[in-house]
Amino acid sequence: MTIENTLNEGKSPFSLQDLMEALADTSGGERPVERWNPDYCGEMDLIIKADGSWWHEGSRITRRGMVDLFASVLRKDEDGRTYLVTPVEKLGVQVERAHFLAIRVDATGEGEAQRLFFKTNLGETVEAGSDHPIRVETDEKTMEPDPYVGVRGRLEAAITRAVFYELVDLAVETDGTLGVWAGGQFFPLGPKGAHAA
Repeated sequence: MTIENTLNEGKSPFSLQDLMEALADTSGGERPVERWNPDYCGEMDLIIKADGSWWHEGSRITRRGMVDLFASVLRKDEDGRTYLVTPVEKLGVQVERAHFLAIRVDATGEGEAQRLFFKTNLGETVEAGSDHPIRVETDEKTMEPDPYVGVRGRLEAAITRAVFYELVDLAVETDGTLGVWAGGQFFPLGPKGAHAA
């Protein structure tokens, strides 16, 4: 869903510098965004594209430290929208597909004892399980998979095609459904035969 920015003749009044200053006072790098409840301040011209790149006012943000900083204050709320949240402001941002990319998976163990560890494009590692579920949306017509893994809160990483097919290689069939075990849970990847490489 895209919300038109009507602030400042369509241009966001909030700069990246403003955000950095608002975050400067957060203690020891701790940013408990789930506990911050500032007022909604409007939209920021910032988009996380499907390829994982971050863009502000039409220009790609190339400074990794800046992307890491802003990623640390991302939050997806119950309304389905994603925000940058500081102790004093809450700014809407656009997300084309997902907040992050899952670019690697490492597996240990076998069967129901299998553990899966995903690494994101921003270097965060999460273990799939009840707190970080794997989900796959499958196009009913093309059967094309669109897989994700939970990262934190409601934020997700889109699982890249190469990583998804690594999951398919690890998959087992249960009651006609192809899926993987992770963290003691079975996560469906799709119907049997749907994702042949």
